[in-house]
Amino acid sequence: MRHLYLAATGQNRGKTTAALGFLDGFVREGLVTGFMKPVGQRTVIQDGVPADEDAILMRAVFDLPDPLPAMSPVHIPRGFTKAYIAGDVVEDLPARIRAAHATFADHDVLLVEGTGHAGVGAVVGLSNAAVAALLGVPAVIVSEGGVGRPIDEIVLNASLFRAHGVRLAGAIVNKVELDAQPGIVRTLERGLALHGIALLGVLPYRPILSNPTLGMILEGVHGETIHPGPDLDAVIGGVAIGAMEPGHMLERIGPQTLVIVPGDREDVIRTVIGASALGASSLGPAALGPAALGPAALGPGRAALGLVLTGGYRPRPAVVEAIRRADLFATLVAEDTYPVASKVHDLLVKTHPADREKIALIKALVAEHLDIDRILSAATVAGAR
Repeated sequence: MRHLYLAATGQNRGKTTAALGFLDGFVREGLVTGFMKPVGQRTVIQDGVPADEDAILMRAVFDLPDPLPAMSPVHIPRGFTKAYIAGDVVEDLPARIRAAHATFADHDVLLVEGTGHAGVGAVVGLSNAAVAALLGVPAVIVSEGGVGRPIDEIVLNASLFRAHGVRLAGAIVNKVELDAQPGIVRTLERGLALHGIALLGVLPYRPILSNPTLGMILEGVHGETIHPGPDLDAVIGGVAIGAMEPGHMLERIGPQTLVIVPGDREDVIRTVIGASALGASSLGPAALGPAALGPAALGPGRAALGLVLTGGYRPRPAVVEAIRRADLFATLVAEDTYPVASKVHDLLVKTHPADREKIALIKALVAEHLDIDRILSAATVAGAR
């Protein structure tokens, strides 16, 4: 069995994206493929069994037959860390991980996914670097777009893996603006090579892979639903803050934009409603209400996806009715605009089995931009060092 440890330089870098693509490539090669998340921090109950969300995702997407306790052997629930430090956790957790790993011995390849950066889990003796060393698995590190930042992050994480005796198979840089940065791949390749790290490939930035859906927004801001809109699974294309004159606001609204605006800014709200309901040149001042904007202010496609109404200010019934007639997503929250915008910015986007469009795009992107045979060649046979 060949195996590979997939790590990242931090949260939301694209590790799950890479994992989905790797597994898809292995399966397309006709290999008996397994997946393991040794230490899980986002645990849910599936069929009465606790398991990490990523283990459940991979099992569902690829119809993997392996039992969840093997795919997700150790979980870190709330309060576990304090209990461990206090000496109240007496179970041999590394032994549980080794036993789970051994159940995959009849597979051709096993992808082992870590949690966060190389040091995550050190507080309970199960950092990614320590677990990779425990299992003798070479590591691939995933970072995100840029030049200095990804190289710095990858080098930092590589140092901890190497300190534990883990072989570094290479790195992947995700969310790269390839069109806007000619030559970026070669630059990253050279920069990492200076530190003895191979660049295994880059993945281009795609909003659908990085941005939350309206349903995730609703859950994340804990808002009251004013109107759900046509599709809570719609992915937002960007965020605009409604803190300016309506005409200027329209310049910042593109397709799929989520507008965060105080609930008492009816001028901005009506402008967004008008742009979304009627679109572009058919609008006139009457349609836009007090904004009093002419058709020239609206470019084609200037249609927002939804509204987050802040400050606890509920618009007048006529405005709420206009939102519903336009079938525009809207939620009301008590917090002010800044903390709400911060929540939306920091919202962790996870992939779920029902995200079929997103999963299909991930598979296609990885197949196009990463060499799966090269990834496989980086995998070490279990037991070899």
